[in-house]
Amino acid sequence: MVAKLDTQTRRWDDSTNSTSTTPSTYSSDSSSLDSNEDGDSSDELTQPPPTSTSEKAYGTLHSEFGHCLNQEYRRTSRHTLGSPVKTAEEHDPPYYILLSTYVSYLFLICIGHMRDFFGKRLTATNYIHLMSHDGYAALNSDFDSFYTRRLKQRIDDLFSRPVTGVPGRTIMLLDREFSANNTNQHLTGTRTRALNISSYNYLGFAQATGGCADAVEEGIRQYGVSACGARLEGGSVDFHMQAEKLVARFVGMEDSLLSSMGFATNSTIIPALCGRGSLVISDELNHASIRFGVRLSGASVRMFKHNDMESLEALLREVISQGQPRTHRSWRKIVVIVEGLYSMEGTLVNLPGIMALKDKYKFYLFVDEAHSIGALGPHGRGVADYFSISPRRIDILMGTFTKSFGAAGGYIAGSKTLIDSLRAHGHSGAYAESMSPPVLTQVIASMASIMGVEPPLPPHSPRTYVNGHANADRRAIEAYDYPGTAPTSLLPQWLSLPPHLRDGSEGRERLRRLAFNARYLSIGLQKLGFITYGHPDSPIIPLLLFNPGKMPAFSRMMLARKTPIVVVVVAYPATPLVTSRVRFCVSASHTKADVDTLLRACDEIGDALDLKHGPGKRWSVERVIEHAVELVRGEVE
Repeated sequence: MVAKLDTQTRRWDDSTNSTSTTPSTYSSDSSSLDSNEDGDSSDELTQPPPTSTSEKAYGTLHSEFGHCLNQEYRRTSRHTLGSPVKTAEEHDPPYYILLSTYVSYLFLICIGHMRDFFGKRLTATNYIHLMSHDGYAALNSDFDSFYTRRLKQRIDDLFSRPVTGVPGRTIMLLDREFSANNTNQHLTGTRTRALNISSYNYLGFAQATGGCADAVEEGIRQYGVSACGARLEGGSVDFHMQAEKLVARFVGMEDSLLSSMGFATNSTIIPALCGRGSLVISDELNHASIRFGVRLSGASVRMFKHNDMESLEALLREVISQGQPRTHRSWRKIVVIVEGLYSMEGTLVNLPGIMALKDKYKFYLFVDEAHSIGALGPHGRGVADYFSISPRRIDILMGTFTKSFGAAGGYIAGSKTLIDSLRAHGHSGAYAESMSPPVLTQVIASMASIMGVEPPLPPHSPRTYVNGHANADRRAIEAYDYPGTAPTSLLPQWLSLPPHLRDGSEGRERLRRLAFNARYLSIGLQKLGFITYGHPDSPIIPLLLFNPGKMPAFSRMMLARKTPIVVVVVAYPATPLVTSRVRFCVSASHTKADVDTLLRACDEIGDALDLKHGPGKRWSVERVIEHAVELVRGEVE
């Protein structure tokens, strides 16, 4: 059945191809923004639905940020104070699903080894890369490359899809064809616009039009495209210092340090925090950048079960009482590293539970908020904001700008003493290039849009000074007033944001749209009968596929629909062997109609591929769509 469906979905429909839209400025109206080059306005991916009651003129393309004025499709992302933090339940599929999954992998591995065995002896020319190395040792052994050649290569069309344009609500795919055995590929010259459920553009700030894009354009005029140096050399400009102060204020810390790459933020800063004689306690599902940084540091490392507070406390009791191996001396420091939102599982860290253990056992806490900053909390400040916990109680906050802020790079935030030390001892400051000015502009513009900007002082108002600073800077130098707005002193004088961004109204609107979309999709998939992982407020929703044959079938069937949908499938080694999944990433740029479209597609494909194995009574997709608001508010069970 799966093989038959997989064959059918390889016949992609070229009739879905469309041309890209023409960028416009903020002052343009919605009709001119969303017109296609060929004049066709019937494409629902580029044209908003007709509304007779709306008179609002949008400054963004509907293909980049969906137009939706219905205030019922909004929600505030917040944990109810006093309520227990529920652990996400992971349901198991029927035994026949697990058995067929193991048998499928066993069959693929056996066939792959047989092809290698006979291929080396009968058709040596096709396996010259495995046999002859001109006297050199092989860079990759048979075992290392086996999974890539014999399993992943069969479904290579699902990965590394070339795209062009903005990764917003929709995305433009460059169509490609593969030769026999998927060994080679070439572009066909056609393009397909598809609904984008695969990008980390949580708040929809990755746009080519609008206030942030205009600010970036002005930033290029002011500073160029690169600082051309490391931070400790000639690559640190005034713009970097302004951005670091703004980031520190946004996350609620004293100071922050920027890095030009999110992965490098962890891998170069952790060695400056820990060393020999230190102990790192890491969640078993922490990101590869954390694991890499811990290895470079030389510190000892212990792991606890994912988000399990009992496992963490038992481990803390052991390591504190036993001390270092052999000598049993006390550890120089103990650092617990967790993520705010786990990208493969969609689970939120149990921050209240960890804070209770921190008060009891006195360890340092490092929270990686790569996916949670900007995406969670009523003010977009991440998991601390979501759980209403003061960020000053956390020792180190790490985050990236590649998700919610539509930019690149990362940051470390903490006390001023800690950050000053990291500036000198962190490898990224001495060796890595500094963040480019256009990227910094995007970070500042999007962050200020979430925070809102304080109005400037009247032209002739009296000014007093505190520690050498004008009264306009008073709030910037005093204790952090959570959640706080962005003082004008922390923004470049030339930065001009539209009123709806400057007052923070659009930032709040994006946060509420994202919260609704995330909860609606998560609960909707569960009501349809799918097995999903993660927290219902997470913008990352993994849907379990299990069988390796269902991964290509699901992805190709999604792309072959009348409204093409781009999804990301994830398998071993990124996940355990038998829990392959499709990972949906929703955004504030999606409308409720987009989520409806996705639910209808999942419902049809789920029936065809036998994916509905979740517990509870199943709903029809039309019933889920009809009761979307009630489901999100928790008014129906």
